[in-house]
Amino acid sequence: MKKFWNWLRNDADGESELYLDGAIASETWWGDEVTPAAFQAELKQHTGDVTVWINSPGGDVFAAAQIYTMLRNHPGKVTVKIHGIAASAASVVAMAGDTTLISPVGMLMIHNPSTMAAGEKKDMEQAIAVLEEVKESILNAYAAKTGLSRNRLAKMMDAETWLNANEAMRLGFVDGILFAEDDPDKKPEEEEPDEEPEENPDEPDEEPEKEPDEPDEPDKKEPPAQAYSRKQTMQSFLAKLGQSKSDRTVDAAQLRARLNLLKP
Repeated sequence: MKKFWNWLRNDADGESELYLDGAIASETWWGDEVTPAAFQAELKQHTGDVTVWINSPGGDVFAAAQIYTMLRNHPGKVTVKIHGIAASAASVVAMAGDTTLISPVGMLMIHNPSTMAAGEKKDMEQAIAVLEEVKESILNAYAAKTGLSRNRLAKMMDAETWLNANEAMRLGFVDGILFAEDDPDKKPEEEEPDEEPEENPDEPDEEPEKEPDEPDEPDKKEPPAQAYSRKQTMQSFLAKLGQSKSDRTVDAAQLRARLNLLKP
């Protein structure tokens, strides 16, 4: 049996601390009676509050499921602290905390379970059926912690979703971020909006100011609008036509005098 966990006693408050570092069970707990029994026996020795530190890329889903159940059944308060990464099966263990916290630089990852199978068609079909049921059992843990819908969580698992501390907290996978409560009065600085690029940076932003001695130009009044009248328009046109005709009229005596000038 290869242990992947380690117990320490916090001298400051006497609280028990469980460290899960590295892969959770290098060998599956499927059919293993010794390793789960050893883990449970050690957990029972720590009847008070327990802090579980997780930095694990994942591992055997059946081991993670049993650890999750043991921690949920523990009589004391269980606080989970992700100080590195809680990926794959380790993310299931992280859901067991009465309070789950994550380092501001920590990560959490969820995805679909995987396996290896060999044999004929019915063996492959059976492997698929097992994977589907395992996924449903993992969804139980995620849904209980986050309150998100199973459909949404299933799509996140299909996409293999990586979450930083802020996103994990926003979605409900964790209850808080480590060290954030050290200065409760400190407010985060408001982010400045992105500056929009200037359409024409060569042009000045404002019009140049006028010289103080230069008088302002008086406002020019536009001519009043004229009402349209078809009758008035026709009368004006005829008046101009008559005036133009009278301008071209020449006296007969003057005309004869001009013609006489043309004679040799």
